Amino acid sequence: MSGEATTTASVFGAVHLGYIIIETNRFADWRRFGTEAIGMHHDSVSRDLMRFRLDDQECRFLLRRGPAEDVVTTGWHIDDHATFQQIEARIRTHGVPLVHGSDEEAALRGVERLLRFPGPKGITQEIYTTPVKSAEPLRMLASGFVTGDSGMGHIALTSTRPTQIRGYFHTVFDARLTDYIDETISGIKLKIRFLRVNERHHSIAVAATRGLPIDPIRTRVQHLNIQAATLDDVAQSYQRVHDLGFDMALSVGQHTNDKELSYYARTPSGFEWEVGWNPLVIDETTWEPSTHQGISVWGHRPIGQTIVDKLTQFRVGARSLTQRENTVPALSGAGIADD
Repeated sequence: MSGEATTTASVFGAVHLGYIIIETNRFADWRRFGTEAIGMHHDSVSRDLMRFRLDDQECRFLLRRGPAEDVVTTGWHIDDHATFQQIEARIRTHGVPLVHGSDEEAALRGVERLLRFPGPKGITQEIYTTPVKSAEPLRMLASGFVTGDSGMGHIALTSTRPTQIRGYFHTVFDARLTDYIDETISGIKLKIRFLRVNERHHSIAVAATRGLPIDPIRTRVQHLNIQAATLDDVAQSYQRVHDLGFDMALSVGQHTNDKELSYYARTPSGFEWEVGWNPLVIDETTWEPSTHQGISVWGHRPIGQTIVDKLTQFRVGARSLTQRENTVPALSGAGIADD
Protein backbone atom coordinates (compact mmCIF):
# COMPACT_ATOMS: atom_id res chain seq x y z
CA MET A 1 0.00 0.00 0.00
CA SER A 2 1.37 3.41 -0.92
CA GLY A 3 1.98 6.12 1.69
CA GLU A 4 -0.87 8.18 0.24
CA ALA A 5 -3.33 5.30 0.49
CA THR A 6 -2.18 4.63 4.03
CA THR A 7 -3.14 8.13 5.15
CA THR A 8 -6.34 8.51 3.10
CA ALA A 9 -8.10 5.13 3.47
CA SER A 10 -10.99 5.50 5.91
CA VAL A 11 -10.49 4.46 9.55
CA PHE A 12 -14.18 4.85 10.38
CA GLY A 13 -15.44 1.94 12.47
CA ALA A 14 -11.98 1.06 13.81
CA VAL A 15 -11.97 3.87 16.43
CA HIS A 16 -13.62 3.65 19.87
CA LEU A 17 -13.57 5.97 22.89
CA GLY A 18 -11.40 4.01 25.31
CA TYR A 19 -10.46 6.06 28.38
CA ILE A 20 -10.65 9.55 29.83
CA ILE A 21 -8.14 11.36 32.05
CA ILE A 22 -9.43 13.86 34.62
CA GLU A 23 -7.26 16.28 36.60
CA THR A 24 -8.61 17.11 40.06
CA ASN A 25 -7.65 17.87 43.64
CA ARG A 26 -10.97 16.52 44.94
CA PHE A 27 -9.98 12.88 45.28
CA ALA A 28 -12.21 12.00 48.24
CA ASP A 29 -15.30 13.46 46.55
CA TRP A 30 -14.49 11.78 43.26
CA ARG A 31 -14.02 8.39 44.91
CA ARG A 32 -17.46 8.68 46.56
CA PHE A 33 -19.02 9.95 43.34
CA GLY A 34 -17.51 7.21 41.17
CA THR A 35 -18.07 4.24 43.46
CA GLU A 36 -21.00 5.01 45.75
CA ALA A 37 -23.06 7.17 43.38
CA ILE A 38 -22.33 6.07 39.79
CA GLY A 39 -21.39 2.54 40.88
CA MET A 40 -18.03 1.96 39.15
CA HIS A 41 -15.08 -0.18 40.23
CA HIS A 42 -12.32 1.82 41.95
CA ASP A 43 -8.57 1.16 42.13
CA SER A 44 -6.24 3.34 44.20
CA VAL A 45 -2.88 3.64 42.44
CA SER A 46 -1.13 6.18 44.68
CA ARG A 47 -1.86 9.32 46.67
CA ASP A 48 -2.00 11.27 43.40
CA LEU A 49 -3.58 8.71 41.07
CA MET A 50 -6.70 6.56 41.00
CA ARG A 51 -8.64 4.69 38.36
CA PHE A 52 -12.20 3.57 37.65
CA ARG A 53 -13.18 0.49 35.66
CA LEU A 54 -16.39 -0.28 33.79
CA ASP A 55 -15.44 -3.68 32.41
CA ASP A 56 -12.42 -5.99 32.10
CA GLN A 57 -10.21 -3.21 30.72
CA GLU A 58 -7.78 -2.11 33.44
CA CYS A 59 -8.58 1.59 33.15
CA ARG A 60 -11.51 3.57 31.80
CA PHE A 61 -11.02 6.71 33.90
CA LEU A 62 -7.64 7.84 35.21
CA LEU A 63 -7.76 10.65 37.79
CA ARG A 64 -4.54 12.50 38.53
CA ARG A 65 -4.00 15.19 41.13
CA GLY A 66 -3.89 18.73 39.75
CA PRO A 67 -5.75 22.06 39.59
CA ALA A 68 -7.63 21.81 36.28
CA GLU A 69 -10.86 20.22 37.64
CA ASP A 70 -11.54 19.06 34.11
CA VAL A 71 -11.09 16.40 31.48
CA VAL A 72 -7.56 16.82 30.11
CA THR A 73 -7.17 13.77 27.82
CA THR A 74 -9.29 11.39 25.77
CA GLY A 75 -7.87 8.02 24.77
CA TRP A 76 -9.07 6.24 21.62
CA HIS A 77 -8.85 2.48 21.12
CA ILE A 78 -7.76 1.66 17.57
CA ASP A 79 -8.62 -1.83 16.32
CA ASP A 80 -5.26 -2.88 14.90
CA HIS A 81 -1.67 -1.80 14.35
CA ALA A 82 -2.18 -1.06 10.64
CA THR A 83 -4.95 1.44 11.41
CA PHE A 84 -2.89 2.89 14.27
CA GLN A 85 -0.01 3.51 11.84
CA GLN A 86 -2.44 4.95 9.32
CA ILE A 87 -3.67 7.56 11.81
CA GLU A 88 -0.09 8.27 12.92
CA ALA A 89 0.94 8.88 9.30
CA ARG A 90 -2.09 11.10 8.76
CA ILE A 91 -1.15 13.34 11.72
CA ARG A 92 2.52 13.51 10.72
CA THR A 93 1.54 14.45 7.16
CA HIS A 94 -0.28 17.49 8.56
CA GLY A 95 2.83 18.54 10.46
CA VAL A 96 1.37 18.01 13.95
CA PRO A 97 3.82 16.83 16.65
CA LEU A 98 3.35 13.34 18.08
CA VAL A 99 4.77 12.04 21.35
CA HIS A 100 5.22 8.38 22.24
CA GLY A 101 3.91 7.69 25.73
CA SER A 102 6.38 6.16 28.18
CA ASP A 103 6.01 2.61 29.48
CA GLU A 104 4.88 4.04 32.82
CA GLU A 105 2.21 6.21 31.16
CA ALA A 106 0.97 3.25 29.13
CA ALA A 107 0.77 1.07 32.26
CA LEU A 108 -1.26 3.71 34.12
CA ARG A 109 -3.77 3.80 31.27
CA GLY A 110 -3.92 0.03 31.00
CA VAL A 111 -2.58 -0.11 27.43
CA GLU A 112 0.48 -1.58 25.75
CA ARG A 113 1.57 1.61 23.96
CA LEU A 114 0.19 5.01 23.08
CA LEU A 115 0.73 8.09 20.95
CA ARG A 116 -0.19 11.60 22.11
CA PHE A 117 -1.05 14.68 20.04
CA PRO A 118 -2.87 17.99 20.57
CA GLY A 119 -6.65 18.24 20.34
CA PRO A 120 -9.35 20.92 20.28
CA LYS A 121 -9.95 23.06 23.37
CA GLY A 122 -6.68 21.89 24.86
CA ILE A 123 -7.88 18.31 25.34
CA THR A 124 -4.94 16.04 24.57
CA GLN A 125 -5.77 13.14 22.25
CA GLU A 126 -4.18 9.72 22.66
CA ILE A 127 -4.46 6.58 20.54
CA TYR A 128 -3.64 3.00 21.49
CA THR A 129 -4.19 -0.46 20.06
CA THR A 130 -4.14 -3.09 22.77
CA PRO A 131 -5.87 -2.60 26.12
CA VAL A 132 -4.62 -4.57 29.10
CA LYS A 133 -7.33 -6.78 30.58
CA SER A 134 -7.60 -7.18 34.35
CA ALA A 135 -8.04 -10.58 35.98
CA GLU A 136 -9.42 -8.93 39.12
CA PRO A 137 -13.21 -9.31 39.39
CA LEU A 138 -15.21 -6.11 39.23
CA ARG A 139 -16.37 -4.70 42.56
CA MET A 140 -19.14 -2.25 41.71
CA LEU A 141 -22.71 -1.39 42.59
CA ALA A 142 -23.82 -1.31 38.94
CA SER A 143 -24.59 -4.62 37.23
CA GLY A 144 -22.50 -3.54 34.24
CA PHE A 145 -21.80 -0.99 31.52
CA VAL A 146 -21.95 -1.22 27.71
CA THR A 147 -18.59 -0.76 25.96
CA GLY A 148 -17.38 -3.10 23.19
CA ASP A 149 -17.60 -2.06 19.53
CA SER A 150 -19.40 1.18 20.45
CA GLY A 151 -16.66 2.36 22.79
CA MET A 152 -17.32 3.47 26.36
CA GLY A 153 -19.68 6.41 25.79
CA HIS A 154 -19.23 9.96 24.52
CA ILE A 155 -17.96 13.43 25.35
CA ALA A 156 -19.78 16.71 24.72
CA LEU A 157 -18.05 20.04 24.13
CA THR A 158 -19.18 23.62 23.78
CA SER A 159 -17.36 25.60 21.12
CA THR A 160 -17.19 28.95 19.36
CA ARG A 161 -15.75 27.19 16.29
CA PRO A 162 -17.83 24.03 15.81
CA THR A 163 -17.11 23.58 12.10
CA GLN A 164 -13.38 23.43 12.88
CA ILE A 165 -13.92 20.78 15.55
CA ARG A 166 -15.92 18.75 13.06
CA GLY A 167 -13.08 19.21 10.58
CA TYR A 168 -10.53 18.03 13.16
CA PHE A 169 -12.29 14.77 13.98
CA HIS A 170 -13.02 14.13 10.31
CA THR A 171 -9.32 14.57 9.45
CA VAL A 172 -8.07 12.36 12.29
CA PHE A 173 -10.78 9.67 12.59
CA ASP A 174 -13.06 10.12 9.53
CA ALA A 175 -15.88 11.09 11.89
CA ARG A 176 -19.32 11.24 10.28
CA LEU A 177 -22.16 13.63 11.02
CA THR A 178 -25.06 11.75 12.59
CA ASP A 179 -27.56 14.58 13.09
CA TYR A 180 -28.26 18.00 14.62
CA ILE A 181 -30.38 19.32 17.45
CA ASP A 182 -31.68 22.89 17.64
CA GLU A 183 -32.44 23.94 21.21
CA THR A 184 -33.05 27.10 23.22
CA ILE A 185 -31.80 27.06 26.82
CA SER A 186 -32.28 30.08 29.09
CA GLY A 187 -32.95 32.22 26.03
CA ILE A 188 -29.76 31.13 24.26
CA LYS A 189 -30.22 29.42 20.87
CA LEU A 190 -27.93 26.43 20.39
CA LYS A 191 -27.07 24.13 17.52
CA ILE A 192 -25.62 20.78 18.55
CA ARG A 193 -23.72 18.60 16.09
CA PHE A 194 -23.38 14.86 16.77
CA LEU A 195 -20.36 13.03 15.34
CA ARG A 196 -19.80 9.28 15.22
CA VAL A 197 -16.66 7.19 14.62
CA ASN A 198 -18.36 3.79 14.82
CA GLU A 199 -21.83 2.31 15.34
CA ARG A 200 -22.50 4.44 18.45
CA HIS A 201 -24.85 7.30 17.58
CA HIS A 202 -22.16 9.75 18.67
CA SER A 203 -18.80 9.70 20.41
CA ILE A 204 -18.45 13.50 20.19
CA ALA A 205 -21.16 16.15 20.54
CA VAL A 206 -20.38 19.81 19.81
CA ALA A 207 -22.76 22.54 21.01
CA ALA A 208 -22.48 26.11 19.73
CA THR A 209 -24.51 29.26 20.19
CA ARG A 210 -26.26 30.73 17.19
CA GLY A 211 -25.35 34.31 16.34
CA LEU A 212 -22.78 35.72 18.75
CA PRO A 213 -20.07 33.05 19.20
CA ILE A 214 -19.73 32.60 22.96
CA ASP A 215 -18.77 29.63 25.11
CA PRO A 216 -20.67 29.71 28.43
CA ILE A 217 -19.02 26.61 29.94
CA ARG A 218 -15.92 26.92 32.17
CA THR A 219 -14.68 23.37 31.60
CA ARG A 220 -13.27 21.89 28.40
CA VAL A 221 -16.09 19.34 28.33
CA GLN A 222 -19.71 20.12 29.08
CA HIS A 223 -20.45 16.49 29.95
CA LEU A 224 -19.30 12.94 29.43
CA ASN A 225 -21.48 9.87 29.08
CA ILE A 226 -21.36 6.21 30.03
CA GLN A 227 -23.97 3.63 29.09
CA ALA A 228 -25.53 1.48 31.81
CA ALA A 229 -26.36 -2.15 31.12
CA THR A 230 -29.91 -1.98 32.47
CA LEU A 231 -32.67 0.51 33.15
CA ASP A 232 -32.52 -0.51 36.81
CA ASP A 233 -28.86 0.61 36.91
CA VAL A 234 -29.90 4.08 35.69
CA ALA A 235 -32.72 4.35 38.25
CA GLN A 236 -30.64 3.07 41.15
CA SER A 237 -27.65 5.29 40.42
CA TYR A 238 -29.97 8.30 40.06
CA GLN A 239 -31.30 7.57 43.54
CA ARG A 240 -27.78 7.13 44.95
CA VAL A 241 -26.61 10.46 43.48
CA HIS A 242 -29.56 12.14 45.16
CA ASP A 243 -29.21 10.33 48.50
CA LEU A 244 -25.48 11.04 48.74
CA GLY A 245 -26.03 14.77 48.25
CA PHE A 246 -24.31 15.22 44.89
CA ASP A 247 -25.82 17.89 42.67
CA MET A 248 -28.15 16.79 39.91
CA ALA A 249 -28.02 18.83 36.69
CA LEU A 250 -30.89 17.30 34.67
CA SER A 251 -33.62 14.89 35.74
CA VAL A 252 -34.31 11.59 33.98
CA GLY A 253 -35.46 12.05 30.40
CA GLN A 254 -35.20 10.68 26.86
CA HIS A 255 -33.32 12.32 24.00
CA THR A 256 -34.96 13.12 20.68
CA ASN A 257 -32.20 11.91 18.40
CA ASP A 258 -30.53 8.80 19.86
CA LYS A 259 -33.55 7.86 22.06
CA GLU A 260 -31.23 7.28 25.03
CA LEU A 261 -32.90 7.44 28.43
CA SER A 262 -30.60 9.20 30.89
CA TYR A 263 -29.94 11.69 33.66
CA TYR A 264 -27.12 14.20 34.24
CA ALA A 265 -25.30 14.57 37.58
CA ARG A 266 -22.77 17.29 38.36
CA THR A 267 -19.31 15.91 39.10
CA PRO A 268 -17.05 17.13 41.92
CA SER A 269 -15.07 19.00 39.23
CA GLY A 270 -18.11 20.86 37.91
CA PHE A 271 -18.72 19.32 34.49
CA GLU A 272 -21.69 16.98 34.07
CA TRP A 273 -21.82 13.18 33.98
CA GLU A 274 -24.57 11.46 31.99
CA VAL A 275 -25.64 7.91 32.79
CA GLY A 276 -27.72 6.56 29.90
CA TRP A 277 -29.44 3.41 28.71
CA ASN A 278 -30.40 1.87 25.38
CA PRO A 279 -29.39 4.43 22.71
CA LEU A 280 -30.08 3.41 19.15
CA VAL A 281 -27.29 1.85 17.05
CA ILE A 282 -26.60 3.37 13.63
CA ASP A 283 -27.25 1.34 10.48
CA GLU A 284 -24.75 2.79 8.00
CA THR A 285 -26.71 1.46 5.01
CA THR A 286 -29.80 3.54 5.74
CA TRP A 287 -28.85 6.44 8.03
CA GLU A 288 -29.37 10.02 6.83
CA PRO A 289 -28.59 13.10 8.96
CA SER A 290 -31.58 15.17 10.09
CA THR A 291 -32.36 18.00 12.50
CA HIS A 292 -34.33 17.52 15.72
CA GLN A 293 -36.08 20.28 17.65
CA GLY A 294 -35.13 20.14 21.33
CA ILE A 295 -32.83 17.73 23.13
CA SER A 296 -35.54 15.68 24.83
CA VAL A 297 -38.79 13.90 24.03
CA TRP A 298 -39.60 14.19 27.73
CA GLY A 299 -37.83 14.97 31.00
CA HIS A 300 -34.27 16.28 31.37
CA ARG A 301 -35.54 19.17 33.48
CA PRO A 302 -32.89 21.46 35.06
CA ILE A 303 -32.46 20.90 38.78
CA GLY A 304 -31.13 23.43 41.26
CA GLN A 305 -29.95 26.10 38.81
CA THR A 306 -29.80 29.50 40.51
CA ILE A 307 -29.43 33.06 39.27
CA VAL A 308 -25.81 32.87 40.47
CA ASP A 309 -25.22 29.93 38.12
CA LYS A 310 -26.70 31.88 35.21
CA LEU A 311 -24.59 34.97 36.00
CA THR A 312 -21.48 32.79 36.16
CA GLN A 313 -22.28 31.36 32.73
CA PHE A 314 -22.77 34.88 31.40
CA ARG A 315 -19.37 35.97 32.73
CA VAL A 316 -17.67 32.91 31.27
CA GLY A 317 -19.39 33.48 27.94
CA ALA A 318 -18.38 37.15 27.86
CA ARG A 319 -14.76 36.20 28.63
CA SER A 320 -14.75 33.72 25.75
CA LEU A 321 -15.29 36.61 23.32
CA THR A 322 -11.75 37.81 24.06
CA GLN A 323 -10.08 34.38 23.93
CA ARG A 324 -9.35 32.52 20.71
CA GLU A 325 -10.35 28.87 20.93
CA ASN A 326 -7.62 26.43 19.91
CA THR A 327 -8.85 24.02 17.22
CA VAL A 328 -5.41 22.72 16.07
CA PRO A 329 -5.62 24.44 12.65
CA ALA A 330 -3.24 21.99 10.97
CA LEU A 331 -5.83 19.24 11.50
CA SER A 332 -9.10 21.19 11.50
CA GLY A 333 -8.29 23.26 8.41
CA ALA A 334 -11.12 25.48 7.21
CA GLY A 335 -13.56 23.20 9.00
CA ILE A 336 -16.61 21.42 7.60
CA ALA A 337 -19.68 23.55 7.09
CA ASP A 338 -23.11 22.28 8.07
CA ASP A 339 -24.76 19.98 5.55
